[in-house]
Order: sequence, then C-alpha cells, then structure tokens
Amino acid sequence: MRVIAGCARGTVLFQPDGERTRPTANRIKEDLFNIIAPYVRDANFLDLYAGTGQMGIEALSRGAERAVFVESSRDAADLVRKNLTKCRMETNTVICDDALQALDKLAGQHKKFDIVFIDPPYGTDNLDEIIRTLINCSILNEEAIIITEQAADAEELNFEPMFEIYKIKKYTTTKLTFMKYVQMVT
Repeated sequence: MRVIAGCARGTVLFQPDGERTRPTANRIKEDLFNIIAPYVRDANFLDLYAGTGQMGIEALSRGAERAVFVESSRDAADLVRKNLTKCRMETNTVICDDALQALDKLAGQHKKFDIVFIDPPYGTDNLDEIIRTLINCSILNEEAIIITEQAADAEELNFEPMFEIYKIKKYTTTKLTFMKYVQMVT
C-alpha cells in the first residue's frame, strides 16, 4: 500500500497486522482519484472509517487543503498518525471515535467538507444513518462529493433529492458510489 500521486508519491504506508482493517486496493484508489481529480485541489477531505488513513493521505498528497480522519479503533487511529508523520502531514486531525459521534463533534466547526469518503466494514447496516447525519450536521459544502465503498453486492444507495448519484464503479468484491450533495433551497 503506497501513495500513488502527488507530493508523497511512492511513500509506502504502514499497514495493520491481521485482517481487521481492509485497506482499499491501489487500483481502486487510483480509479477513485482519477474520477474526483478536478475536485481534490484545496478541498477539505473527511475520511470516515479511516483504517490506515491512505485515502485522506492520498487526497492531501494530491493537493487537498486538509483532511480529518475518523477511526474508532485506537490501534488504527495510531497507525493513521504514524502514516501522517511518515508523509509529513501530521498537522491534520485524527479523531478516535465512533463515526456518528465524530460527525456530531464536527458539526458547527468553521470549515465544511468538500469530499467525504465513507468505507465502513462490509456488511455494516448504518450507512443510511451516517449519510443522514452528514446532512443534519451541516458539515457539507454546497455540491460536496460523497464516495461510499461497499461490498459489490450491497444494495444501491438512494438519497434523492439530497444527493445525486453520478457514478457507480463495480469491481470483483467492491463497489464505489459517487454522489453529489444537492443543497435544497428553502
């Protein structure tokens, strides 16, 4: 697992022992960043269920302004910090907490997010709740992009009219769903 492009290109990231964390494959990560490339520079990136932190680190390497990493496992959160230090990106924030509680903590902060990557453990059934909380916490910029990574056979997401799905990319065991936040005018 390495950083693919940008200022930290080629840096090999620390990986966890065992199989509790399922890092996104480099091929999938490269496809994802090719799709969102026009939106990454100067973006505020939220990496929910960060694992090793590789997705947020890739965004920072490609020019994102800042990244916030949310990981409930203390060991994984420590690994994110080690990877940030290795890439000289340690000024970014790592929150060791449940995703829903972390979103509540992020509510009301001055900077909203432009890109949110959500990669819960496969089979997790709270993705709907996570996305609804994102909306209710008011932490998304207008036209923010939300990317979910799920098992390839997971049900299709539908959050219309709040989110418009603009791309679904399927792989052997993985599916990426790209959505754009559509702020409702009241």
